[in-house]
Amino acid sequence: MRRVAVEPRPGWNDTVREQGLVYVDTELPGGEVMSYWDESAAYAFDLDEVLRLEEATEELHRMSVAAAEHVVAHHRYADFGIPGWAAEAVARSLREAPPMLYGRFDLCYDGSWPPKLLEYNADTPTSLVEAGIIQWFWLEDTRPELDQWNSLHERLVAAWHRIGAGLHEPRVHVVWSSEEESGEDQITAGYLAETARQAGLDVHLLPIQRIGWDGRRFVDAGDRPVVTCFKLYPWEWMLAEPYGPLALDPGTPTTWIEPAWKLLLSNKALLAVLWELYPGHELLLPAYLDGPRAMTEYVAKPLLGREGGSVRIVTGDTEISNPSGYGAEGFCYQEFRPLPEFAGSRTVLGSWIVDGESAGLGIRESPGLITDNLARFLPHYIDAPRGP
Repeated sequence: MRRVAVEPRPGWNDTVREQGLVYVDTELPGGEVMSYWDESAAYAFDLDEVLRLEEATEELHRMSVAAAEHVVAHHRYADFGIPGWAAEAVARSLREAPPMLYGRFDLCYDGSWPPKLLEYNADTPTSLVEAGIIQWFWLEDTRPELDQWNSLHERLVAAWHRIGAGLHEPRVHVVWSSEEESGEDQITAGYLAETARQAGLDVHLLPIQRIGWDGRRFVDAGDRPVVTCFKLYPWEWMLAEPYGPLALDPGTPTTWIEPAWKLLLSNKALLAVLWELYPGHELLLPAYLDGPRAMTEYVAKPLLGREGGSVRIVTGDTEISNPSGYGAEGFCYQEFRPLPEFAGSRTVLGSWIVDGESAGLGIRESPGLITDNLARFLPHYIDAPRGP
């Protein structure tokens, strides 16, 4: 793994907007505008390195599912901040194994083995469009003879094919929150809707605020039953709202994607359970729920919070906080591992999984130790010719 300076394409800004990256601009605190997409550099990987990272990603997913099974078997819902009334629905969801689609592991990796798991964004991960589409077109334009760790689009379509084969009717609603103002959620939902259409499904795309309840079932704005629904809307938000119990009611004829048991994978308490079940595992960092214990350098992560939420880093006598994001009561204390530094920026790898299989990579850089809304997305390539 190495960072390589590259020449941006002429007109790249207009190009990525036309390809769907409408949220390319990030406004800085002083009012200046920074581009979220950055193709002044790229990351290069060896093929063997990518194959090992793929295996690590799938191993982390298997371990995470095993951790969820452990939580359910031992009724440890309180550790995850899950209310008692939702516990049986979460257990039933895991037992019945309804369809699930995708997730993203955030990894700390500098090119030397092993990578370390920072967190698992398993319910509503974003940065999908830039990982699956925008950087692939960049590769086609700049290095068509080389390959990329990127089968996201093909795997999403294949996953929808599998999901569709198990549906009584091929209609799927795809929803996002209209309260998200950057456009990222809407574009991400739109892209996922397109992958479902390519799999032959009848897709209806609309904000979740336009989903209603008719006394028996959820319906859309046209009064059509919502039988299968992909929601780019966290389960933790749903449980906190009046319709949350209805969404989990076994008598409600709606299949939700992602399923309710993914509450256990998207919760930072997962990190502590993983360390408890697999102590000393090379892909994990020490993590605890009852405090930092003997760790002098650690990150306090809220149990609930979409893509991290507000975190606090403690390193000796220094404390760094990120108060932005969605906070929550309760924390997981994970050993602090500084993100690797390349050309003055801190780098985190987002390793995607679709339908249980490794599917691609997205890379973000931030000026500080916390990957926040000032992060930039950089493309990558494999320094090897494409296969047939």
